[in-house]
Amino acid sequence: MFDLEDDRPSDAPHTTNVWRVHSASAGAFMSWAAPQWEIVFMHHQGDTRVFVRGPETHASRATFPADAYWLGISFQLGTFMPHLPLRRLLDTSSSTLPLAGGKSFWLPGAAWEIPTYDNADVFAARLKREGLLLHDAEVAAALRGQPLAYSPRAMQYRFVRATGLSHKVIQQMERARQAAALLQAGAAIMEAAHSLGYYDQAHLTHSLKRFIGQTPSQIARPRLLA
Repeated sequence: MFDLEDDRPSDAPHTTNVWRVHSASAGAFMSWAAPQWEIVFMHHQGDTRVFVRGPETHASRATFPADAYWLGISFQLGTFMPHLPLRRLLDTSSSTLPLAGGKSFWLPGAAWEIPTYDNADVFAARLKREGLLLHDAEVAAALRGQPLAYSPRAMQYRFVRATGLSHKVIQQMERARQAAALLQAGAAIMEAAHSLGYYDQAHLTHSLKRFIGQTPSQIARPRLLA
């Protein structure tokens, strides 16, 4: 399996966290649906890959090789790179960025040095400073529950541009994660369903199978992936 070696908040603008992982052996896991996107740097058997992992609207089984290392930078919802529309990255494994050498890769107009865990914040801040990373404050405000500044149709366009997703789907993902957390903490299935506004247990089950990849009973009694 793999070990999450580090995961820390980021100080860079519009960046949530920086993480790194090492896989001791090959394996698989259930990847939950996630509205955020990431830039990921992978090192394996002397090769390096740089890719953008887009939002995922359903859970999926993911595999990984032995003795590989990953460094990831995750970005706030509402933050995007204009040259890589997130709507084109939905539910795809990745968009690979071309290498410019053993320790650098290409972004529009220049070669960028591959960051380390310690200087990832500097890398992300430079993306913002050089205009490769934009942030839609109105989308971020709507996600915090603030009144919409534009018409619903205009906000829908802004959501798709800035997140690749609709506001409704993002809310559904968050509710499923909250339900999973309640079940893992010991809540009864119907208690979790009612507290989060699901119509009934069938509605909860459908949501969790789509976004988490497990039924309520499986989440309440976790089992290793075969």
